[in-house]
This record gives sequence, structure tokens and C-alpha cells, in this order.
Amino acid sequence: MTDDVLRRSEYSADVERFRELYPFGLDAFQLDAAEAIAQGRGVLVGAPTGAGKTVVGEFAVFSAFHHQGTCFYTTPIKALSNQKYHDLVRRYGEDRVGLLTGDVTINADAPIVVMTTEVLRNMIYADSDRLRTLTHVVMDEVHFLSDPSRGPVWEEAILNLDQRVILVSLSATVSNVEEFGGWLRTVRGDTDIIVTDTRPVPLNQYMMVGRQILPLFDGKDEHIGSVNRAVVAAVAKQEQTGKRREPQRADVVQHMLSAKMLPAIYFIFSRAGCDMAVKQLLMAKVDFTSPSAREEILRTVNEGVAGLTPEDLNVLGFRQFRRALSRGFGCHHAGMLPAFRHIVEDLFSRGLLKVCFATETLALGINMPARSVVLEKLVKFNGEAHVDLTPGQYTQLTGRAGRRGIDTVGNAVVLWQQGIDPHAVAGLASTRTYPLNSTFRPGYNMAVNMLGTQGWEESHRLLERSFAQYQANGTVVERAEAVERRRRDLTEQSEQLTALVAQETHAGSSELADDVSRALEYARLRRELAQEERRARRNAGDERQGEITQLLRSLRSGDVIALPTGRDPMTAVIVRQDSTPKNPRPTIITDEGWVERIQPNMFGNVPVLIGHMRLHKGVGRAPKKQARSVAANLRRMHFEHKPAKLKPKARGNSARATALRNQIQMHPVHSWTLREDVTRVAIAHIKAQRRLDFEQKISGVEKDSLADQFNHIVSLLEELDYVETNVDNEGKKTANTTFEGERLARIHHESDLLVAQCLRRGIWDQLDPAELAAVVSTVVFENRKETGDSTEVPTDALAIAIDHTIRIYDELSYDEKRHGLNVTRPPELGFATALHQWAAGAPLEYCLRAAAASGAVLTPGDFVRWCRRVIDLLDQIRQTAYSQEVRSTSRKASKAINRSVVALET
Repeated sequence: MTDDVLRRSEYSADVERFRELYPFGLDAFQLDAAEAIAQGRGVLVGAPTGAGKTVVGEFAVFSAFHHQGTCFYTTPIKALSNQKYHDLVRRYGEDRVGLLTGDVTINADAPIVVMTTEVLRNMIYADSDRLRTLTHVVMDEVHFLSDPSRGPVWEEAILNLDQRVILVSLSATVSNVEEFGGWLRTVRGDTDIIVTDTRPVPLNQYMMVGRQILPLFDGKDEHIGSVNRAVVAAVAKQEQTGKRREPQRADVVQHMLSAKMLPAIYFIFSRAGCDMAVKQLLMAKVDFTSPSAREEILRTVNEGVAGLTPEDLNVLGFRQFRRALSRGFGCHHAGMLPAFRHIVEDLFSRGLLKVCFATETLALGINMPARSVVLEKLVKFNGEAHVDLTPGQYTQLTGRAGRRGIDTVGNAVVLWQQGIDPHAVAGLASTRTYPLNSTFRPGYNMAVNMLGTQGWEESHRLLERSFAQYQANGTVVERAEAVERRRRDLTEQSEQLTALVAQETHAGSSELADDVSRALEYARLRRELAQEERRARRNAGDERQGEITQLLRSLRSGDVIALPTGRDPMTAVIVRQDSTPKNPRPTIITDEGWVERIQPNMFGNVPVLIGHMRLHKGVGRAPKKQARSVAANLRRMHFEHKPAKLKPKARGNSARATALRNQIQMHPVHSWTLREDVTRVAIAHIKAQRRLDFEQKISGVEKDSLADQFNHIVSLLEELDYVETNVDNEGKKTANTTFEGERLARIHHESDLLVAQCLRRGIWDQLDPAELAAVVSTVVFENRKETGDSTEVPTDALAIAIDHTIRIYDELSYDEKRHGLNVTRPPELGFATALHQWAAGAPLEYCLRAAAASGAVLTPGDFVRWCRRVIDLLDQIRQTAYSQEVRSTSRKASKAINRSVVALET
């Protein structure tokens, strides 16, 4: 018998019937996982992106369906739920598949239901009747459990799910899969851990240096020591020649087209960057489409926006969006209208788009396979600072490359820029796994739900069984050692600083402490000045770009400019001015005979207009043919106003920086002989103190058990009458939820207790629908980019309701601090006026301007997302409010918001 026949004999009839549904052979890990499910065991599957993990989830659906059971297929985001729903409908039919995403309910009683994990968690807490027939749960992208904001929901669901349900967990390749699997076995029983590191489509790693796309590694050995020497040499040449400007996006995609690396997802970690990339390709007249493909693209686009008015489309920048797609490229990011994102996803998945500029949100598992992935940078903004990509993020992003059944290999291309080390890139590329860490922490809603369904003792046992506690128990020693190490570093820096100060001041022991404090104060001022100067330079850079743009826009053919190249600046003559008002790009010939089209971002300082020269009429039409003679004439000319030196960058300044310099110069330490040595050590001391504070904070979180945090939460809830606790005759503690606690249990929101308190106090009563929507937005909205602090709102009733909401928040935050709890996020007013106007019927453009006037700059996609978040909370309020009036008003408010772009399918 052949090996294939022998292996087939190992699998049950269900698995054999399932494998016949696929036109391609299933991999061993898929078959092994399917067999474990068929035998009634749970599975944890860890595999690279694109390896086919979802096939295992689809077998769970198949098994439940053919044995008259029910399967819930959960995903971390609504886009994935929508996509999976349509996939399953194609196989099982519309009447057998449902969809629940909080704001969308389709066929909820079907035997197969796709949902977000939050919906499953809420059903468990509500003890839904649907759970009676539930036999299988698939948790796709279960590594999302480590997400700080939403990850805890996954653990809540896993811990509270009935033990008889077969749990199928699908994860990216994580380094601690055995640890996670061990926890699943502890809390869920028999669970097979099935891991594969094999990608069905191999991934080749490249670095683009200048115009060369070079293999990152020598051969196939992906180790840091095997970096391709050609890459290192190319980088060194770029550094030596000073050609350090960022590669032009239009050039990158054209080179990739020539290398047969398209279609590609081009990751840019900025919404504005993605939008700008589309504009740049349009300006460069890039076009990837044939007439027939263009016709199909335009038909799809027109169908996708059929529900929008011309006025809305104008606000949404539809003409540029449509024109770019018709040429075979587009962008995808969270700031876009959901309908626009769906159009891009559809076109790309059908092969009609060759390039999609995207932020990292596209790496979450949406099925948009590409032949290649481009990473423009290896740093991203995490909401607080620009940080390097982690190996896990790099793996997740590049894992999108390589289409199974279409491509024989996938390509990951990193664009070289100044400061990127090929060896560091190789380190990222050769690290295939990353740790999965729990973010599970008890909250108010969780506490009342656990007490209501589990009781006091069982709630504590459940917390002790969490993955967070499972991990914490093994890291206490490591954390303690980290704290001690930081404490030793601080002591060492303190001793060095004290010795230097004593050497400088010869002070006695009583005065020495004051001198050390002065040295630290001086060092802090120096650090603050450095930070302020960096900020000022950034601002100055923005101002310079404006000046450069204005100059380039004003130049005419024959104008001679001095370029900012340092000593004896290079001169150049404008030979053609074919710019647009917003994007000046004149063509120049330099005194060395170079011909190039220039644009503002190529210069770090403003070029200087120094004269004019006459040009032949044919120079503008064919500058390269005339370059040598024009350059010779340019070198012979003498310009009186040519500067002797024109540095590439100019220093920025600010009033704050000037004030800090004055403080520093007046400070007593500034006159010390050992000032620089003292400052260097003092700054090291400050950094050591900050590191120690951080480690102590983290260590405190790890040492503090989840049960202790839970007890603090229950203590506050008891004080506010959401919970009642008692001690029985045997000394055992019991707890029950009150009437108010039962209402809190139905509010699933990060500001759950604040919302419950507002409803309980009646401060949202007697508002009209628009006013209720606006005040609810204050506890939902989070401003990404504040531009002002206007607090004016349209009506007096709304202003009073907001004032009362803030007052209740102040009371709650005080109580939280008193009980040692994390403080609830404060209300934000930036969206209130815009949402009030929208609910009152105002057009989209007007509402976006209202948001901007209130300090919140929103894209249409942001606007829709926050509207839907408010609708979600309004629907919860409709079910939990004390007043019939508020319940009715919340229903009307939801309906008023859910129109036009908000009502379009999400």
C-alpha cells in the first residue's frame, strides 16, 4: 500500500467526506486536526498566515452541521465575520447560515452562525437558549487574545463556555503555543496541540535599495549571519553617495511590475500616507488596467456606492477614489468609508487591482491575498510614540504574500531608507514566532455577570484558572529580578553622580544632597530643551516645505537657483515648468549636467533664486539632449547673489526653547567646571529611575492577583449598591447582584459603570433623540487628533446633560482611585455637536466641519465608525434604561443616526 493510502486509512468517514469537498489535497496538519475534532477533542492549531488554518474551522462547521449540532464561528472583527459569512453561505446556503455582529443580525437561529467574539461572550452571560444545542465553537485568530483593548473577551468566552462544547482555536505561529495549549487543556479538557511552521507558498525576502530589488539572504538560509553581501554593498554605496531620499512610490511599483511581483499590498503605517500614495500614482499616470478590466472595475464601484447621493460622494472624494481604482490601484485603511473598503477588498481579491496601499489593519486576516508585500518603513505609531515593528507584526504583515494555488512563491520587499540596517531586517525576517500574552483583567460588567451566574467562590476559581493568572504565576520571579536589576543600575548611577558633584562643589554631606538635586534639575532642563528643539525642528521643517513649495511654484523657465548642498552650492536652471498649483515639479539641468524633475520633499532647506539665463526653445522639449551645452553655459556664468554656503537643513527654534536656554544659562550648575560630565551622569540617573519605576509598576500588576483586583471591584460595586455580599453561618462569603447590578450586566462597554450611573441618576432623561445621541457619544468617542478645545454644544439641555455626565465621572474616578482601581476614561466632547447635527438630519459635510470646529478632525470612515459605536451603546441603553421615555428615545436616536453613509452595508 502507498503512504497516501495508509494515511487515508487513519481518518474517519467524516474526514474523508470533508476532504473530497476541496479540489486540492489537504495538508497533514489539517487532516490531523479534523480527525481530533471528529473524535470529540478540542484543538489548538498554530500555523503561519496563509497556511490554511481556516480549513480546520470549516471542518468543525461541517461536523456540527452533519450531526444536527450548532456551530458558532467567531472572529475578532466585523469585516472578518462578514467575509466568513459569505464564504459559508456559498457552501451551505442562506437559510442555514446566520450572522451576528452587534449591529447586524441575519438568520440568528441558523445551525451555523458567524459572529464576533463579543457577541458570543454576551450570549454566554445572558444564558441564551441558542447555547442549548451548541456543539462546536471556532475561535479564528485566537492570538487576538493578547490585544490590550479587546483580548480579555476571548478569555471570558473560553472560561465560561460549557465544557461539552468542542473548542477549535486557530492561531498564528506563537512561540509559547505549548504554554497556551497547556492552559486550554487545564480549563477545557482534552485538547490536541497541532503546530506547523510550513508555509504552503514559500516566502522570499527582498530589500529594495535605490532601484535594485535584491534578495535579503544568501541562498535559502534565513539567519542574521547570511545577509546578502550585495544588499550590504548597495546600502553602503547609497550612504557614501549621499542619495538618501525616500524611494518614490510610483517608481517602486513600476519596478515591481517589471519584476513580475504584482499584485502587491504596500503597507504604509499612516492613513494620510496611503491617500498620498494614491495621489502620487495618479499624478505619475500609472495605469495597470486593460479596457475590459476597467469596465468591470467601474461597474463594481458604481454598484458599491448605489445608495449614496452625489453630495455625499463629493464629500467622500469619490472621483479620485474611482479614478484610481479604474487604473488598477487604491488604498485601504480605517479612515475610509466601510463601503469603499469593501469595494477595494472585492476588486483586489478578484485580481482587478495590482497595488493596494494599506495600513496594518489589513493584516488582521481579511482575505486579500497578494503575490508580494511591501513595507515602506519598519517603524509605526502605536498611539503614543513611533516604535519599531516587532517580529510578530513583521510576520503578520508579510504573511499576506503568496496566493495558494496561484503563486509558487510570495515576496516580502522592505524599502531601504537611511537608518535601516539590513542585518536588523534579517533579524525580523528570520524570527517566525512571537509570544502570546494574556491581557485579561476583571471589569465591572464582568464582575456582576460572574457573580450573577457563578457566585462568589466559583468566580474566584474562574479567575484563578485564567490564562493571565496561569502566565503570572510563572513570571513573578522574573519580574522581581528585573526590578532588582533596575534598582542596582539606579544605585550605580546615583553613586557616580554623587561623586562627581562632590568633586565639583567640595560640599559637606549636609549640602551635598542639595547639590545633587540641583544637578538632576539641570539635567531635566537640558533634556526638556533637547526635546523642544527636536519638536521645533520638525515644525521648522514643515515651514520650510511650505517655503520650498511656494518658491518652486513661482519659478519660470530660465530661472537659475542655488541648491542647498552645503559649501559652494550646486546651481541649476529651470528648463520646464509643468507643475500643478498644489504640486510644483519643475525640471532642472544642474551645472554638472544632471536632468531631474524636482519636488519640495527633495530638499531640507529652501533653494535660492540667484539669476536668469536664456535658453533655446528646444531645451524644454528635450532637456536631456541639451543638458551638456546648457550645463557648460551655466558654469561659465557668474551670479552675484549666489551664497557661499547653503546647508541642507536649517535649525528650528521656539519661544519655549529660548526660555529653556535662559533657564539653563541662569542655573547655578551651568557655571560648574564639570558641568558636561555631571549632566551626562545625571541624565543616565534620570533614565535609570524611569526604568525602575516602570518595572515596579509592571511587577505590581503581576504580583497583584486577579482575585485581589476582582475584590476591589466588588467592594466599589457594593458601595454603589450594584452588589450585595454576605457571610453565611459557616463563614463562607456569598454575593448577589442587585436590581441595578442586573442592568449593569447588560451594558458591555469600557465605560459601563459610568453609563449605568448616568442612567440610574436620570441625567439623560427628557432629552430629544439628537441630544441623547450626542451625550452618549461623550462616553464612546476617543479623539485621535485634537485640534482645539471648543466645548459649545447646540442646545442648553445637551449642555446640562454633559455637565452632569462629567460631574458623575468626577465622582466615579474619585471612588476608583480610593479603591485602588484603574480610572475609567473621561468623557470627550469632540464628537457631540457633529453627532447631534447628524441625528437632526444635517448633511455629512456639515457634520464633519462641526466635528473639526469641536477639535476632532474626522475622515468619513471615522465618522461612520463612531456613529455605529454610538448606535451599539444606544441599543444597549434601550434594553437597560430605567425610564420608558429613555428607551423610546434611544430607539429613535439609533434610527436617526442610521441613515445615508452610516446605513450603507458595513
